[in-house]
Amino acid sequence: MTEWLLPFLCGLGASVLSAWGVGGGTLLLLVMTLLLGVDQRTAQGINLLFFLPAAASALLCHRKNGYLDRSTLRSAIPPAAAFALLGAWIATAVDADVLRRPFGIYLLLAGVSLLWPQEKRKA
Repeated sequence: MTEWLLPFLCGLGASVLSAWGVGGGTLLLLVMTLLLGVDQRTAQGINLLFFLPAAASALLCHRKNGYLDRSTLRSAIPPAAAFALLGAWIATAVDADVLRRPFGIYLLLAGVSLLWPQEKRKA
């Protein structure tokens, strides 16, 4: 496999997952840390840069199709921004190996939650 093919395929897969709103960055983090040997914090930084264009394009598509609730956005953005700053501070202050455990627990819980059907809600 050529040196660029795995990152290219991961970027493609993560873009599709991000557009679906299911966290394509998780795929990127796993590939970068487990397969490519990238440090956890470096992988998080790369993931954040990847997220910006992926989220922007997905957001435009969802907006075009009427799937954005603006009142929810207005109430969610301020605390999300504050907690993102807190999370970034913690991520830079904590040893990279310590970050892997909560991330692994998150992945485990996210995977288990997908095993049970969700109630369908009106959009």
